[in-house]
Amino acid sequence: MHSTLFAHTPVESTGRYTLQNPQLLKVQVDQGQSPILAKQGAMVAFEGQVDFDSQYRGRNWRNVERMTGERLELMRCKGSGTVYLASFAQYLHVMEVGRGLTADSTSVLAFDGSLGVGIVAVDSAVGVASAGAYNLELTGTGQVVLMTSGEPLVLEVTPENNICVDADAVIAWSTALRTQMQAPTSSSAVWRRKGATGEGWEMQFTGTGHVLVQPSELLPPQFLRGAGAFGLGLRGNSLGGSQS
Repeated sequence: MHSTLFAHTPVESTGRYTLQNPQLLKVQVDQGQSPILAKQGAMVAFEGQVDFDSQYRGRNWRNVERMTGERLELMRCKGSGTVYLASFAQYLHVMEVGRGLTADSTSVLAFDGSLGVGIVAVDSAVGVASAGAYNLELTGTGQVVLMTSGEPLVLEVTPENNICVDADAVIAWSTALRTQMQAPTSSSAVWRRKGATGEGWEMQFTGTGHVLVQPSELLPPQFLRGAGAFGLGLRGNSLGGSQS
């Protein structure tokens, strides 16, 4: 049997996370290392003796859920073998956490179980309840795999160059950056787009670091419910990492 499909065989690799292609991740799970925490339902194939704990909840994360209501649907992958992960053909990006990564759970595919996970809220520039968004803060030594709709843009923030981005498009930023959510100038327009411009919530970044932006303001695919959902914005799809 002959086909061009047979060119798409598993890639050879020695690292823990390897991109099989821009939208498919190959993960090496070893008993001697910390488990992999991945988005529930993201496994598309695996080889070897790998167990998936779909009800995983770390103690810190249970505390976060009680305080904020923010949920992160994770499964723990442990054992020995190879796991292939993907989510709605999103583009995938492997990053070192480095000096700190702030992340929205909807844009996280997988990360090392040894990393510390906390919750931070983005302050709103207006006095509106629930205007801020909760985000993951990853710390420690390890890697995280982020998802974007399309090829992203990385912007550098310096003390001389502040950055403002659409809250529906931002994916990631360096934890060291100072952030603030900004709404339309008139209070009556807080919950609608800015007049004829079509713009809504913005996030302002100051300090020194980087911001990751995706070329889309759509809801992540996992939240779409039919064609009518296209064009809706997400309040603040935000993830963060620093590279220095």
